[in-house]
Amino acid sequence: MLISFSFLGYRLVDLQVLRHGELSNTARDNTVRTIVREPRRGDILDVRGNLMATSLFVKTICADPGMIGSYGPHLARALAPCLELDEALLLGKLEPKLFKGAEGQMRTNRYVVLKRKVTREKWEEIRDVLEKVDLGEVKGNFSRKQRQMIRGVRRAIFADGMEDQLRVYPGRRMASHILGFVGGADHDGKEGIESVLDSKLTGTRGWRVTETNSKGHEVVSLRHQDVAARNGLNARLTIDSRVQHIVETELNKAMIKYRPQGVTAVVVRPSTGEIIAMANRPDFDPNRPGDFPAGHRRNRAVTDIAEPGSTFKAVTVAAALNERQVSLRTVFDCERGSFSYGGRRLHDHHPYHRLSVKEIITKSSNIGSAKVALRLGSPKLYHYIRQFGFGERTRISLPGEVRGTVHRLNKWNKLSITRVPMGHEVAATPIQMVMMASAIANKGKLMRPMLLRQLEDERGQVVVKYHPEAVRQTVTPDTARKVTEALKTVVQSGGTATRAALEYYTVAGKTGTAQKAGRGGYIPGKYYSAFVGFFPADRPALCIYVALDEPAGEYYGGLTAAPVFKAISERAASYLGIKPDLVPQGSIASRSGGR
Repeated sequence: MLISFSFLGYRLVDLQVLRHGELSNTARDNTVRTIVREPRRGDILDVRGNLMATSLFVKTICADPGMIGSYGPHLARALAPCLELDEALLLGKLEPKLFKGAEGQMRTNRYVVLKRKVTREKWEEIRDVLEKVDLGEVKGNFSRKQRQMIRGVRRAIFADGMEDQLRVYPGRRMASHILGFVGGADHDGKEGIESVLDSKLTGTRGWRVTETNSKGHEVVSLRHQDVAARNGLNARLTIDSRVQHIVETELNKAMIKYRPQGVTAVVVRPSTGEIIAMANRPDFDPNRPGDFPAGHRRNRAVTDIAEPGSTFKAVTVAAALNERQVSLRTVFDCERGSFSYGGRRLHDHHPYHRLSVKEIITKSSNIGSAKVALRLGSPKLYHYIRQFGFGERTRISLPGEVRGTVHRLNKWNKLSITRVPMGHEVAATPIQMVMMASAIANKGKLMRPMLLRQLEDERGQVVVKYHPEAVRQTVTPDTARKVTEALKTVVQSGGTATRAALEYYTVAGKTGTAQKAGRGGYIPGKYYSAFVGFFPADRPALCIYVALDEPAGEYYGGLTAAPVFKAISERAASYLGIKPDLVPQGSIASRSGGR
């Protein structure tokens, strides 16, 4: 007995003294629980507060096949429509399966996932179906014990206690390249605004440290910590969903009519740099991005570069006017359509003789723009190209933006001074082109493209406010006014973009048609067609850039991109209530002398 009590005493000392710390931690781990509380990802709104992206808390629907037994076929038949699953597939998941446990004993699987990302409303619907389904018909007449078993079978279909989030884009494909999408277990932003503002939208996790009893139920009085999750901020963009819809509708029509490889359009407020619409085709649905090729998810407005062609002539003329090397009335001999320089010939699409600087813009003369640049000189031309933002990122709040291509002056060859002025040997993104035109419309002031207006908390209180940001003054206001005067003639009779003219607004714009370049030189029959313009020309409200990549059939910018510009402009101006600056011929006002 003494020996027995000695061993017992030793064991007590071992448990209570020597191993006290280890066993206390084990006991604590059995009862103390740390519950992570996930924050809700913030919404993305348009400028008017319309929902563009939101998050829903969802559940994972699970089952305990061990409790279901022979009721599987009946439950599968009842639940398959609700879960939107094939009945045979669902039945396969509900059937009990035997497996060997850690102790070598045969066991039945007690947990199987039926469907993930099920909304709370859908879960309520599933519960209603489970309550209404008559499991008794499987067994016929049944006893009280059997009724209890049937209730257990209903409880065998349950929702996992861990709630997840489902990112939803109500507009489906609308503004997909701006919004981007989320992915991965943590719902990280993968593209677009979702990626740029990921840390702001995600929020901060909360937690609860508490103790449970032997049945696993929380003992509230023993709750140690309870920190609420802080939901993510909501992002309000400068995008107007209605204008975005207008742009995307017209791009869809352009894809059908001109059958290009792709098409891009950007709509900007010149005075602030606010982007109110940006769209590309082809596009994708951010609700299911994996269903689309990677190329469809590329935001061509910031990632794709192309030679701008004749739209670049506005930069050449602006530079020469600003340096007072020419005026709009300065005349150049355009050599009747063929000009030899540096041992190579430069051609115009029509044999022009003598053209003023204004007419060089009107007719889009390659030879005229080359001679303007020769008078200006390579260093000055290069300086103004960089002044207008080419060769550097615009710092738009979107991932993947590229710089474009502007070769350093020491890399220019003897032909560059005649090729660069007409948009060759340089490459630019659509966002760079629209910001260049916006700078001319904005009295020479280049603005940073603005996509974010403000960040708000869940109560709608503004946390961060973004403001328009001027980059630099590219040319003087007087020079910008003169360039605008020349650009007005492009859409008038005799210009290259009469199809861009608007009935109620004066348009200033420029066409561009560039042959696409490849590794071995220019590719025959492959063109990049564009038009950029703003209106009303003397007090611009909108600047719009439209580009088509490899249109089929007609390929000139004035025949393809210009009509798309016109369609977008007319609908956007009507929706935004932009005040007209023209009185159509034949109207009452024009017949009464404009009174």
